[in-house]
Amino acid sequence: MNTMMKKRFRLSEFLAEKLITATAFISFAFIVLIFIFVFRETLPIFSVPEAAITQEELGEQETYGDITLTDAEKASEKNEKSKAVNDEGASIKNLAGERWQPVSSKPKYGLSPLIIGSLKISLIAILFAGPIAIFAALFTAAFAPKWAKEILKPAIEILAGFPSVVIGFFALVVLATVVQDLLGLEYRLNAFVGGLALSLAVIPIIYTISEDAISAIPKSLTEASLALGATKWQTALKVILPAATPGIFAAILLGVGRAFGETMIVLMATGNAALLSANLFEPVRTMSATIGAEMAEVVFGETHYNVLFFIGSILFLFTFTLNAIAEIFVRQRLMKKFRGD
Repeated sequence: MNTMMKKRFRLSEFLAEKLITATAFISFAFIVLIFIFVFRETLPIFSVPEAAITQEELGEQETYGDITLTDAEKASEKNEKSKAVNDEGASIKNLAGERWQPVSSKPKYGLSPLIIGSLKISLIAILFAGPIAIFAALFTAAFAPKWAKEILKPAIEILAGFPSVVIGFFALVVLATVVQDLLGLEYRLNAFVGGLALSLAVIPIIYTISEDAISAIPKSLTEASLALGATKWQTALKVILPAATPGIFAAILLGVGRAFGETMIVLMATGNAALLSANLFEPVRTMSATIGAEMAEVVFGETHYNVLFFIGSILFLFTFTLNAIAEIFVRQRLMKKFRGD
């Protein structure tokens, strides 16, 4: 009987292990497939376009038999050739421009205002969310009694489950009006309002990782500091926080990645205007919001379509790099530091 129970137990362990392995492999495979799909749709903009031929180089068009072109057809053909000559396509010069006007007689795909807009929104969000989340994590881990910790931690982490569209709607209807009335701003929807709303989505991420990093600090450090006569606040600020710096740094990086890739909140709360400006109180347009607003309306395979996928590739690489740095930083600096490896 005992032998049968042992066999069943080992079989269940074996099945659980294989199930976890298969799930991890499938998840990794999906990430790779998404990566391949996004970059495959981006590749056409890097192909060398054929040289445009003007009407003067072609000379008078020959006709065969009795086929002749009407005046309307000649005008249409002339307009198409003129567009082919004037359209720069997704050249490096065009992509590095300062104007985003993809729908016009001469499309401009300047990514500068979109990149600057994303950076402005992310910076504002981190400036608000970082201190709040870090000090909330410090209070929860070092000062809060057990009953308060059991309430505070789930309450803050539940913000991560809020739909982005709900936060965006709150910013659009309530937060924008309050900020405009308090600061007397010209624009109701702007980068400041978008960053403020986005901080609500970033706080749970920074809080959770920071709280875990602070809780991982050995109790011996805290007890040694208190034994030397330091107060709780001195111990928290001068011993616990410096020791947890790698984990907190990783939390901030992940928060930046979350803010940089957010779509619905910035789409609803920033004014959605592609302006290249350092003013934090002017409307902006982010890279993710551009994809969300325009992808459903572009023509499949067109230059505009490929440029949107190129923007998606930049977002993918940026967030992937931040996540990789955060993971490596935590493992190499935090875990090894306290394990003595």
